[in-house]
Amino acid sequence: MYLAPVHRMAQHTPVDAPAGVLYGLIADALRWPVFLPPTLHVEQLEFDGESERLRMWVTAGGEIRSWTTHRVLDPVAHRVEFRQEVLPRPVTSMGGSWSVEPRGPERSLVTLRNDFAVRDNARTDVDWVKRATTDNSRAALANLRRLAERWRRLDHLVLSLEDTASVDAPAEDVYGFLHRFGDRPDALPGALALDIREHTPGVQLMTVRRPGRDGGVRTTESVRIGFPHAGRIVYKDTLDTGQPALLAAHTGEWSVEPDARGEGVTLVARHHAVLDEDAVRQSYGDGPDALARARQDLRTALARDSAHALRLAKEHTERTPSHTART
Repeated sequence: MYLAPVHRMAQHTPVDAPAGVLYGLIADALRWPVFLPPTLHVEQLEFDGESERLRMWVTAGGEIRSWTTHRVLDPVAHRVEFRQEVLPRPVTSMGGSWSVEPRGPERSLVTLRNDFAVRDNARTDVDWVKRATTDNSRAALANLRRLAERWRRLDHLVLSLEDTASVDAPAEDVYGFLHRFGDRPDALPGALALDIREHTPGVQLMTVRRPGRDGGVRTTESVRIGFPHAGRIVYKDTLDTGQPALLAAHTGEWSVEPDARGEGVTLVARHHAVLDEDAVRQSYGDGPDALARARQDLRTALARDSAHALRLAKEHTERTPSHTART
């Protein structure tokens, strides 16, 4: 039997932050979508305190890919080992490790190692995986460094919010409306155009064009991942041509949950965001209250969009034929 050779890669970056801070960011994979650019979404399938299995969706080489990963966490050694279990073709094995070495009270060296093999060791496939791995590793390390070096104020840069609406309609109708969100020209207030297309089953690409503050057109793109049996749609913004881009990252979730009354459902809209300090400075100046004002304005804007979509979902699904027949 032919065994394809294993290719090994390693990248390093010094970071002005304590090793414990860096390890915490690496270990908390559920927050990677809002912290690390290539990661779109992470689902934790199993966790026993020392090891975990994750389903991950990432962008790699300009493509959207998904796989299942097993990770072993070692907080004492500041090390996380990973091995992918279910792999996209043509990759036949992929694994590696994150390690953090203290270089002083507030300085560390982070190393990301990868090893992989591809079917038949085809040169074009090897080159593609090397390029994709290198690009993703560089992006992950650069963003990890940027976040970690703001560790004293990171909590003030991260923002989360949640809004809900009670909807007297079947869960499948509400989920169906969210899945076909782009069918409504008024789905987002002020949007010039909204387009949703299926990338692969369960994965959608959404493009929105809005008026820009400079008189031009602002375009945003998002990846949406659906879990119909769980009544969830998660998404991540992957492009924003607005200037300045106030957000360093933004993810969200729509969740259709059973109503406590046993009638209808509760529709939940969640947002997670990280503010871009440089963009905040450009828009709000260097005053002591600049970040607080930026946070409040962002919270208001996100809540406004959520409230509009929640209202549309409620109005549309409570008037659908299936609901009318039920009542």
